[in-house]
Amino acid sequence: MPGVSAEQVALAKEMDLLTYLQSREPHELKRSGPNEHRTASHGSLVISHGLWYWHRGGFGGKSALDYLVKVRGMSFIEAVEVILDCRAAPAASSLPVGKSLPMARKEFILPPPARFAAHALAYLQRRGLTLKVIGPCVQSGTIYESRDHGQAVCVFVGRDETGIPRFAHMRGIYERYHRDADGSDKRFSFTLPAKNRNSTALALFEAPIDALSHACLFPEFEGSRLSLGGISDVALMAFLERNPCICEISLCLDNDGAGQTAARKIYAALTESHPNIAVSINPPETGKDYNDQLLYAIGLEREQGATNRDQDGYLIS
Repeated sequence: MPGVSAEQVALAKEMDLLTYLQSREPHELKRSGPNEHRTASHGSLVISHGLWYWHRGGFGGKSALDYLVKVRGMSFIEAVEVILDCRAAPAASSLPVGKSLPMARKEFILPPPARFAAHALAYLQRRGLTLKVIGPCVQSGTIYESRDHGQAVCVFVGRDETGIPRFAHMRGIYERYHRDADGSDKRFSFTLPAKNRNSTALALFEAPIDALSHACLFPEFEGSRLSLGGISDVALMAFLERNPCICEISLCLDNDGAGQTAARKIYAALTESHPNIAVSINPPETGKDYNDQLLYAIGLEREQGATNRDQDGYLIS
């Protein structure tokens, strides 16, 4: 495996969650019984007899590695490195009173913005997205243009509940290129907030462009739109922790094997852990994802003689 050896992975898997938190983040632990602990960040996560289970998320495990990847949203390699660093570091109990060792996670820094976002805007419009949808995102800094490893990229930013950026996904404008910025926290993935603050609906997508495409196709939808940044449910479970009012979720994942397998797994997990939430699986009607459906709809309108689409914010070539 690139970045870490098989021996390092095996070593990391040996550390259980309680040992990790006692050594690295003792402030996270809250004793809830003779042989039971909970965490400050996730009150429904229970650690007992060497195992842990996250009731709200609907899954559990034994190792700290599983926790860092599935709950904290770290990449696998980053989580292994954090645990190995923890094993090599002094235990928190040996530190001065009131001090705890900070978690060795790469610092998150937003990619520097380009002076102008003309190339990013042109790229998004080529994907069929309207200025009505992407304009507010550009104005708020949620979408902007940058460069990463020599590539011109469109950056999609995720923020926490206080508005602080915590996540950034970069997608190539001219080349097939995409990755999350170093230190990104997937618990705060790219989100289009609800148009109606009282809405209790959530639509779930794999990628930011699919969430934006859905906004173009279905402007009447008033709920939130969340990008998972893949098919992991880390962003979803964290979103539900922060927004317990959600009572309706539409799983709009890609219409392919991986997407629909993930949709069924998330559906099963939600119906068990959140029985009060109505969950539906709604893949795109046309194509692999909602951007394909949007482009198909635009092409169909053009074929039917729609000549005024550019007035709605589309780039007509």
